[in-house]
Amino acid sequence: IGRAGAMAAAAMVAAAGGGDFSDLREIKKQLLSVAERSRERGLQHSGKWAAELAFALEPLPLSELPPPPVLTEEDARDLDAYTLAKSYFDLKEYDRAAYFLQGCKSQKAYFLYMYSRYLSGEKKKDDETVDSLGPLEKGQVKNEALRELRVELSKKHKAQELDGFGLYLYGVVLRKLDLVKEAIDVFVEAAHVLPLHWGAWLELCNLITDKEMLKFLSLPDTWMKEFFLAHIYTELQLIEEALQKYQSLIDAGFSKSTYIISQIAVAYHNIRDIDKALSIFNELRKQDPYRIENMDTFSNLLYVRSMKPELSYLAHNLCEIDKYRVETCCVIGNYYSLRSQHEKAALYFQRALKLNPRYLGAWTLMGHEYMEMKNTSAAIQAYRHAIEVNKRDYRAWYGLGQTYEILKMPFYCLYYYRRAHQLRPNDSRMLVALGECYEKLNQLVEAKKCYWRAYAVGDVEKMALVKLAKLHEQLNESEQAAQCYIKYIQDIYSCGEVVEHLEVSTAFRYLAQYYFKCKLWDEASACAQKCCAFNDTREEGKALLRQILQLRSQGETSSTDVAAPFFLPASLSANNTPTRRVSPLNLSSVTP
Repeated sequence: IGRAGAMAAAAMVAAAGGGDFSDLREIKKQLLSVAERSRERGLQHSGKWAAELAFALEPLPLSELPPPPVLTEEDARDLDAYTLAKSYFDLKEYDRAAYFLQGCKSQKAYFLYMYSRYLSGEKKKDDETVDSLGPLEKGQVKNEALRELRVELSKKHKAQELDGFGLYLYGVVLRKLDLVKEAIDVFVEAAHVLPLHWGAWLELCNLITDKEMLKFLSLPDTWMKEFFLAHIYTELQLIEEALQKYQSLIDAGFSKSTYIISQIAVAYHNIRDIDKALSIFNELRKQDPYRIENMDTFSNLLYVRSMKPELSYLAHNLCEIDKYRVETCCVIGNYYSLRSQHEKAALYFQRALKLNPRYLGAWTLMGHEYMEMKNTSAAIQAYRHAIEVNKRDYRAWYGLGQTYEILKMPFYCLYYYRRAHQLRPNDSRMLVALGECYEKLNQLVEAKKCYWRAYAVGDVEKMALVKLAKLHEQLNESEQAAQCYIKYIQDIYSCGEVVEHLEVSTAFRYLAQYYFKCKLWDEASACAQKCCAFNDTREEGKALLRQILQLRSQGETSSTDVAAPFFLPASLSANNTPTRRVSPLNLSSVTP
């Protein structure tokens, strides 16, 4: 490294040191400086990230603006070649840029030379992938430049001649060659040498698969680490920790940052707090109306809520801004999917993947569309691609489980649902799916555990208790089955809105028969009356009421020696009918 370059790098390391946010002006200076340095090297995304963050802080007076970087002798010698090559690089003429940078010695020019060669290989690979294969073919196309780049960069690395940006590129090359362990070490080193470069932190995020890995990393103690931790917690589904981090960043002075606002919205999306996520996204659109990033996540929320007009407006709006962006294609795909035009939806997800074959969301969504079209083999391929891109995508694992369920292959199902459950331990849908799998494999004890756990973590679809009750029925455990049904009815009616649940009638039918067997006539007749309100159980309800009437007229008294299940509140004792019960199970006031 040239002496001045080394000094500049050392100054940036020193500046970023310390994980506190007491001096926001200093942080703003660092962000403006690294944004400029990233742009000089063609690292647009890192430059944009730093610039967006800097924009969220108060403007600096003229006297405090960061000085332009100091030029070394080598920089001066390479200036003409660098200026020319950078103009070609910006026009995406990567081979041409690399040709004019051959033999350059300065750090900046050398980085641009290697980066041009890397991007040239990537561009050729992507073009070939698009030309020769549909996005569902397994891409056997490789970036030919990677091996050469690795050899050259590793020599420089051993000689300790790589600056922070050079180390970042070396890490990217190693990751592309699937040398994950080496890549992680190099990215950590890059974060130490140049803590302000967001690209290195982001690459690190993509390689860390669990919290254990995170513990063993020795990361630099800098304020950038807080942004990194918040991001990785969101990725690892540790949403509570992530939201705490983002809140502390907002309190530290980044309240205007659109990046943080969008990350918080994504975090709420991940824990399925749909209303909160929607309101934050709407706020974000007001602040940054031409933003396209994360809008595919926004469209997923609108899709889940079946908000057709809003999704239609979003799709048209993004189309006007830039119809050839991956996110736009995904939003349009979601729009067609909501209208049940699945072929059209799949077409747009394919278009998204032609624009960026490594775009995770599109692979998963395309898998869902193929499932809707009953094309299981294409769905499996799409989900597998999604997992190749990101092993932490629980939706792809869950999708694979569903596909193999359709193919009646429960052992495969079990494996994929387990993986989905590991990634989302508190998501009841994964647990219910696991329970169903165990049931099919006749492992009923395991199935019971899954259903009970699904109920305990907060059952989204309100199906776990019914499934548990049916299992108890199968095993002739009538008392436990009755408890589950009672709890289920309480849950349904305590929602305030009575969901159109087919199983409510099943629950009442079972309870009516259960009480009848226990000779608790009042309870049995109350439940039988409820059965009459449902089409599928009406006749059985009437028949049971007639039987009860007959037995009562013959002088049969209510049994007092049979204990009602202990789940029942005291008000359901022998002399009290459920109709006089207090909420949440106030049956009389509810007409299903």
